[in-house]
Amino acid sequence: MSAPSPQRDLLRFITCGSVDDGKSTLIGRLLHDLGVVPEDQLATILDADGRPDFSRLVDGLLAEREQGITIDVAYRYFSTAKRSFIVADTPGHEQYTRNMATGASTADAAVILVDARKGVLTQTRRHAHILALMAVKRVILAVTKMDLADWSAEVFARIATEFDTYARQIGLEAQAIPLSGATGDNVVGRGGGWFDGPTLIEALEALPVATAAPDRALRLPVQGVVRPNQDLRAYTGLIASGAVRPGDAVRVVPSGVVSQVARLLAPKGDREAAIAGQAVMLTLTDEIDLSRGDVLCAASDPLEAADQFEATVIWMDEAALLPGRQYDLKLGTRTVSASVTDIRHKVNVNTLEALAARTLELNDIGVCRLSLGADIAFAPYEVDRQLGGFILIDRISQATVGAGMIRFALRRAHNIHRQSIKVDRARRAALKQQTPAVLWFTGLSGSGKSTIANLVEEQLAAEGRHTYLIDGDNLRHGLSRDLGFTDADRVENIRRAAEAAKMMADAGLIVLVCLISPFRAERAMAREMMGDIAFLEVFVDAPLAVAEARDVKGLYAKARRGELTNFTGIDSPYEAPESADAHIQTSKRSAPEAAELILNVLRKTTP
Repeated sequence: MSAPSPQRDLLRFITCGSVDDGKSTLIGRLLHDLGVVPEDQLATILDADGRPDFSRLVDGLLAEREQGITIDVAYRYFSTAKRSFIVADTPGHEQYTRNMATGASTADAAVILVDARKGVLTQTRRHAHILALMAVKRVILAVTKMDLADWSAEVFARIATEFDTYARQIGLEAQAIPLSGATGDNVVGRGGGWFDGPTLIEALEALPVATAAPDRALRLPVQGVVRPNQDLRAYTGLIASGAVRPGDAVRVVPSGVVSQVARLLAPKGDREAAIAGQAVMLTLTDEIDLSRGDVLCAASDPLEAADQFEATVIWMDEAALLPGRQYDLKLGTRTVSASVTDIRHKVNVNTLEALAARTLELNDIGVCRLSLGADIAFAPYEVDRQLGGFILIDRISQATVGAGMIRFALRRAHNIHRQSIKVDRARRAALKQQTPAVLWFTGLSGSGKSTIANLVEEQLAAEGRHTYLIDGDNLRHGLSRDLGFTDADRVENIRRAAEAAKMMADAGLIVLVCLISPFRAERAMAREMMGDIAFLEVFVDAPLAVAEARDVKGLYAKARRGELTNFTGIDSPYEAPESADAHIQTSKRSAPEAAELILNVLRKTTP
């Protein structure tokens, strides 16, 4: 199969649509009819009757062939006399929508397939909506399997009209073509009789090609810092837009520091210039603080930087997006902590209606507000796909769980600044003659958290220590009285408790927090939030049967009867700590013994 020709334009396009619409068969037929499939490979795709199964040219995984579906994104390269192409064949199954979004992220155009017998489906609309969000605006609607619909012009017209109406609402430009991957009609050669429009390959050859943007302002995300010796400090990256030459004034975003390009390094001598789409290694005239994730911009036209955004998010994980939960956000070469502070709405992909939502489930698309742990350089996605698109990463599993497109920075990101305070934590702690700390008690309801924490606080008070105990039940009578017990509410409750604990520790106190806090991610968030404040995770471990036996309030019994929902340990999970600072097994140790063990750990940590 031929590689892209450097002499021709290169078009990257994606095939997508619902499952069994014939994407792999269509691409296989296209490659076959263009004559770019080697003879020895053709022999490997014959079915039991000796006929070619064109889907096998694309479905490379054994699991794909066994199940008859595409799972992964398959990339293929081919050329015609007019143009070179890279096609990404993406899964149609709803479970693998995230793979489709991956393919769309680098595409210039798309071929959306619709089975003539089934018409436009929800997954068709979902894929079209994702294409629109990812700025893939040019679409070819391939109405496939027309041979199985008797090449009905009426069927084709109905599908084309329905899709065109939807496409216009979301900003797509669609061109419809009736075809058959099985027979090859209107793929490369003509067929179908009544259709006088272009074939698929003719339409692909006519689509405009995205080009680099050397005429725009310089945008160079820094990929790495190179220090081969003490005399050279160089910075590497791929130019997203604009051009750069020695002597150009540049500004580092987000720091705002200004410098000047000294040299553009190359293996055989310095370069005179570099433009968008090229990798570059350069040096600056000044020794400045510049590292991976920063963006070098034209000094006269820098990017904006902010730590709060509104963005459209495509959720790709089976576990729901929970507002308040900490994720890692990766944009370009920069990775920062981030959380969704508010879900403005999610989108009904069939009607485009904005629906109220507190979480996003797998394949949901929603408009969200995000808060980041630090400023990042960005551009709105509609202006720059590379500097406006991001992914969200689960901090525990490191799996990619979402993809987002920045709409705009929130105004409050620029208007709210931290007020400097002269009396700091060290001075407050010195006045109290103690080291601040946070003891985070976690465990099932009835495990003994509050009992043990009270004993610990009593002993600390007897020693003259200044403390405060934040108990989960008390918290829900005040600061968290507006929250329920859904996963999203639990995450927010933990965030509020952690923020309160941090402020109290900043005041010089030893803070004891008693919350079930069932999720590892939120306990990790609480630990990270404390920064350099001593943080001890105390796992009060009681078997479920023991916790139920101690339940004087009868909550477990109500949960067993279905009168209480989302009850931890019954119909809501508890994720036990994997490496707690203190592990208390209350079925083997008395409460006073447990308190003494915790105090000993605290004394070693905060002498």
